[in-house]
Amino acid sequence: MMLVCHSVMNISCVESSRSHDVRVSLYSLMVIIILTTLVGNLIVIISISHFKQLHTPTNWLIHSMALVDFLLGCLVMPYSMVRSVEHCWYFGEIFCKIHTSTDIMLSSASIFHLSFISIDRYYAVCDPLRYKARMNIWVTFVMIFISWSVPALLAFGMIFMELNIKGAEEMYCKHIYCKGGCAVFFSKITGVLAFMISFYIPGSIMLCVYCRIYFIAKGQARSIKGTSQKLQTGLEERNGISQSKERKAATTLGIVLGVFLICWCPFFVCTIMDPFLNYTIPLALNEALIWFGYLNSTFNPMVYAFFYPWFRRALKIILFGKIFQKDSSRCKVFLDSNP
Repeated sequence: MMLVCHSVMNISCVESSRSHDVRVSLYSLMVIIILTTLVGNLIVIISISHFKQLHTPTNWLIHSMALVDFLLGCLVMPYSMVRSVEHCWYFGEIFCKIHTSTDIMLSSASIFHLSFISIDRYYAVCDPLRYKARMNIWVTFVMIFISWSVPALLAFGMIFMELNIKGAEEMYCKHIYCKGGCAVFFSKITGVLAFMISFYIPGSIMLCVYCRIYFIAKGQARSIKGTSQKLQTGLEERNGISQSKERKAATTLGIVLGVFLICWCPFFVCTIMDPFLNYTIPLALNEALIWFGYLNSTFNPMVYAFFYPWFRRALKIILFGKIFQKDSSRCKVFLDSNP
């Protein structure tokens, strides 16, 4: 017997036919992803908020991104989990729109933050003398404001004004829409628009910035290597730490770019292709790719925070309860001048 999500069978979505064991396995996996996302990003938020030494423009960007990823794990992933496993939506049509808008907003905001952090690192590595003048707290505030406001306007405006189905109303009503479901639907125009704003433009910025940092660091290393031994010794003493930071920044950005592309590229490619394929991509595949994209928010604190010694020191202070001691906010969690 076919199970349905709504009492009116002829307009109801079809419930998942997965076995009990498969559902338990999927729920367990998704709960692990949600908890890892929440814990990892919460530790980043607490660390940067609590320790005064971490109150820098770069870290406030990371703090804001961690907040976005934490909210994604808290407000979006649990409901997406039920939808993905059961293929039914039990929370009403209004909340479906709120959930879809929040999902698009927070996922896009996380990607925007990644793009702005790469720009910040570009100036820190490639123009360190003017970095503090260019990347002050007000510039950081503008970056954070854009990272939250543009995705919010795009997501809530598109979903609540139903612009996402504009131009494909007949297809949506006859072949996609069903009672008891909450599918994320894009027409050809909005699919391309979402692809460009949420993925292609931020991803291109990250790629260009990474390539620029890589070639500058490589050029500086070649320049030092080609200098005479006497001059080279002096340069090594003055530039050793700087060169090490350049390599570290290039490596970290490379990993960030790789994780970003691996997690989000499949979903956005399917998003832009599905309308041109008459929406033939299976629902199960689309749900799996959405969760693959969510993993970017799970990995963000690992890539951006666990790579830095200051985070490991802050984590140790938090885990051992030293954070509750008097003046713990003034503890030194990094040794050099740039966290």
